[in-house]
Amino acid sequence: MLRDPIVTDLLNDSAADWPALTDGVPAVWARYTDLIIDRGDGSWLITDDGERYLDYTSGIGVVNTGHAHPKVAAAIGQQATKLIHGQQNIVYHKPGLQLHDRLPRYFPGQLDEEAGLFLSNSGAEAVEAAIKLAKMATRRPLVIAFHGGFHGRTHAAMALTSSSVKYRGHYEPLLGGVHHVPFPDPLRVGGGDGQRALDVTLKALEQLFATMVYPDDVAAFIVEPILGEGGYVIPPEGFLPALREVADKHGIMLIADEIQTGYGRTGKFFASEWTGATPDIVIVAKGIASGLPLSGIMARRSLIDRFPPSAHGGTYGGNVVACAAALATLDVIESEGLVANAQKQGEQLLGGLRAAATGVAGVADVRGRGLMLAIEFADGGSDLKPRPDLAKALLHEAFDRKLLLLTCGTYGQVVRFIPPLVTTDEEVGQALSIVKESLAAL
Repeated sequence: MLRDPIVTDLLNDSAADWPALTDGVPAVWARYTDLIIDRGDGSWLITDDGERYLDYTSGIGVVNTGHAHPKVAAAIGQQATKLIHGQQNIVYHKPGLQLHDRLPRYFPGQLDEEAGLFLSNSGAEAVEAAIKLAKMATRRPLVIAFHGGFHGRTHAAMALTSSSVKYRGHYEPLLGGVHHVPFPDPLRVGGGDGQRALDVTLKALEQLFATMVYPDDVAAFIVEPILGEGGYVIPPEGFLPALREVADKHGIMLIADEIQTGYGRTGKFFASEWTGATPDIVIVAKGIASGLPLSGIMARRSLIDRFPPSAHGGTYGGNVVACAAALATLDVIESEGLVANAQKQGEQLLGGLRAAATGVAGVADVRGRGLMLAIEFADGGSDLKPRPDLAKALLHEAFDRKLLLLTCGTYGQVVRFIPPLVTTDEEVGQALSIVKESLAAL
């Protein structure tokens, strides 16, 4: 049974044998489904009773290499028989040393020196690390974020987040010194015109500097190259280059939050590569270790080294088993051409979604880059009133046909498609067939 991600309800028969266990899961984990999964295989999840579901959620963009990829699973198993935990400030371990050497080579854009890497556990932790590093390096107190951005649920990360009140409501006061300006959403800010949306954003930034914030007090901009939880919104091509120009003018650091957009998701290894704008700090998580908890920030080595010993850290950051999984993840992405496959399958999926949605009442936009795609639902007219009811209905219809999807957007009005990067022509065709039937059923 598909569940409302906000309102919980009774368990269905597939979970009936497990009431004592499922009832013990706290309600704060708002659930999309009541499926009890026995195993995963590539793009598929298989339930305890053998039902197969095409998983186009990827655990919210985590299993880019697919569920239980044999090379990743083997690396995890082999490492777990040798060492499970070696704390970073006590010992070195080989997988960690190899990852510190290898991952910075993927840094998007040209730096005047080698990139460095700091490892932690979760996306929110990496966001905190990025903000702390920017403040320490610049000796400036303020950060500018963008409406619709999602950066995590810890207190500082919540202060940066504005994708939905459910993530930060009732937790005030949050970290001070954070300001927000509009993200250049072509549909909702620009009325369908990307350049107009960019002009709105840049003018809002100018107004912020004129009315509330001296730019030389700003440590960093933090931005998702494509909004994630905020609605899978693709900004105009000139956005990051324009932001880079403003940052350079005022000595502000540009932090690219690539937690959901990274690791090949958009058809480039990092989404900021589409723009040619080089960030100062890149935040990575989700797809980094194919499901094991690992995250990090990358920056010029001299910038990373601005953290003196003990200025930041964590007991589990850079766990040896997670690092082994991360190395295997890079091996699979490279050897199986998954970045190119994301681009290829994304083009097929986007074209098919647009065709399926043509003429469907309530579809305001179909957009995507690589395997990060969305259908947004809204009423017609200039106000574009969000239609979360239609988005939820599409999820239900797709679920009934054994396709798993998620919503996003401030009002839950967007259905997002996040297939594993290993997805095939056949699977994309099957998903499109289901979506077409599901849209017709609306």
